[in-house]
Amino acid sequence: MISAETLVLLTDTDGLYTADPRLDADASLIEEIVSVDAELEAVAGGAGSQRGSGGMASKLGAAKIASWSGVRTVIAATSTPGVIASALSGSGIGTTVLPRQERLSGRKLWIAFARAAAGRVIVDAGAVTALADGGRSLLAAGVLEVIGEFEPEAALEIAGPDGRIFAKGLTRLSAANVRAYAGMQSSELPAGAPGEVIHCDDLVVIPDS
Repeated sequence: MISAETLVLLTDTDGLYTADPRLDADASLIEEIVSVDAELEAVAGGAGSQRGSGGMASKLGAAKIASWSGVRTVIAATSTPGVIASALSGSGIGTTVLPRQERLSGRKLWIAFARAAAGRVIVDAGAVTALADGGRSLLAAGVLEVIGEFEPEAALEIAGPDGRIFAKGLTRLSAANVRAYAGMQSSELPAGAPGEVIHCDDLVVIPDS
C-alpha cells in the first residue's frame, strides 16, 4: 500500500470557487475546506469545462476520499508556475482540503466509496443515535422502511426519518427479510436469523454525506 501526505489535483481554474467564476463575477476562491459536505458538493456540481479533466465535482469527490484517508488535497490551476512544488510545500496555493482527524480503514473506505449502493433503509431516530454516536450495529427494531431489492452482503445507504443519508453498510439480510423483520425486537426474530441487519464492523458513518 502506498502512503502519501498530499494529493495534488490540477485543473483549469485556481481551485474551488463559491460559484462558477465564468458566470458569476462575485465568485470567490475557497482557500481551505475542513470537511467536504453536501453543500460544497452542490457548489462543485456544475459540468466541467472542455479543458478541465473530470470536472470539479469529481475532483472534490477524490479529495473527500483522500481526507478520510488522512491525506491533504490541493486543487490548483495547471497554468500556475511551480504549481506542484507550491502545493507540496503548503504555500496556500489553490484550494486545500484538510485531512480528517478520524481516519477510515481501507475496508471502510471501500464500503463507503467503492461499493455501489443496491438499496436504502430508513431508520428511526433511536437507531440514528445508536449508529452515529454509539458505534452500534443496525438492528431490525430500528428499521422503518426498505427501499430497493437486494441480497445479503449488498451495500445499503442508511437514512434517518428525515431522509438524510448518514451511513452506509453491508447487509446480512435480503430486502425481503429486512422488510419482514422491520420493527421486530431481537427476541422476536425467527430462529437462525442474523441478530443484526448491518453489523457495526460492516457499517460506516459519514456525517458529511
